[in-house]
Amino acid sequence: MSVPMGNLLWPPLFNYPRIILISYTYEALKNHRLDNHLGGPMADCELCGAMKVGTRAVIMGRAEIQACKRCTEKMGLQEKKVAPGLSRVNNSNATSGGYGGIGRKGKDIMLRGEKELSSEFSKLVTEARTAKGWDKRELARRMAEKINVINNVESGKRPTDAVIRKLERTLDIILMVDASPDENRHVNTVQSRGLTLGDFLLGDKE
Repeated sequence: MSVPMGNLLWPPLFNYPRIILISYTYEALKNHRLDNHLGGPMADCELCGAMKVGTRAVIMGRAEIQACKRCTEKMGLQEKKVAPGLSRVNNSNATSGGYGGIGRKGKDIMLRGEKELSSEFSKLVTEARTAKGWDKRELARRMAEKINVINNVESGKRPTDAVIRKLERTLDIILMVDASPDENRHVNTVQSRGLTLGDFLLGDKE
């Protein structure tokens, strides 16, 4: 029995949009799962500067950083080993700053356990940069940061957690030192932010 050509052509043509949509949805879901599996939580890569990408905690020198999959494979970095019992806790704190227990990534949190930013961080950075024969622009390029960031650091403005790690890694220096006693820490904090009326009143009571 002969079948009209229209009956052979129209059903496949009618199904083309549906087939394309199903195929596209499947690929999108597959890629999304693959990215999450290989890249980990969405964050900024501290090596290439890529934003909102899948990252993983890796060890580079003496520092722990967040790196994307491409940088990790290109530089042959080793992913940080996490005990199974701690994985859930670490995932819940994925957005915490590297040098603090709370807050968003990159926030100025100066303490990590019993560590704090050295009061001479600007001097340490300047001396280390000079010893390597780099100008500020070269250091900024190697850190994938703007030159204004370097200017601010060397002028004494406290850097963010991510910048601290980059400085330590790039210049091979240690900026996070053992925390000073509470009384010394209070004095350093007051000097760094300037005296207030509350500081004078507190001093009178003491």
